[in-house]
Amino acid sequence: MSAPHDIRPVRPDHPDVEQLLAQLDQYLASLYAPEDNHILGLEALLQPQVTFLGAWEGGRVVGCGAVRACAAEPDTGNQPYGEIKRMMVLHETRGRGLGGALLSCLEQAARGAGLPQVLLETGRAQHEAVRLYERSGFRPHGPFGGYPDNGLSAFYRKALV
Repeated sequence: MSAPHDIRPVRPDHPDVEQLLAQLDQYLASLYAPEDNHILGLEALLQPQVTFLGAWEGGRVVGCGAVRACAAEPDTGNQPYGEIKRMMVLHETRGRGLGGALLSCLEQAARGAGLPQVLLETGRAQHEAVRLYERSGFRPHGPFGGYPDNGLSAFYRKALV
């Protein structure tokens, strides 16, 4: 059993978070061309419809993730949804259940906002992320939110009700 994690809201412009996001951006840039990266920037992460969480260990942020409340659209069954974005856990902290705990907290935030489902887009080459999402009950879904179906993305959905 993994140790409990201290997961709480944090501003995405916190210095530790900015470092995490820079590492995530660098990793994504090593896998995909710029036009194939669907990164939510800092200004978008600071918007009121976004809940941004950090996982703390030893006084520093070692993981983060966001959920953005989105309006209903035909590709989401005409239901509003929370979109999971910017998930990142430092490599040295992996294997302790931190990613799953963060994801669970993001799902709770979406539930608390009255959203019936969460969706996400991730890259097929991000094998660890795909495994995490599938282990956490996410199921394959078609493109949504204007994302292109370019063969590089994997789309997932999880019902919250």
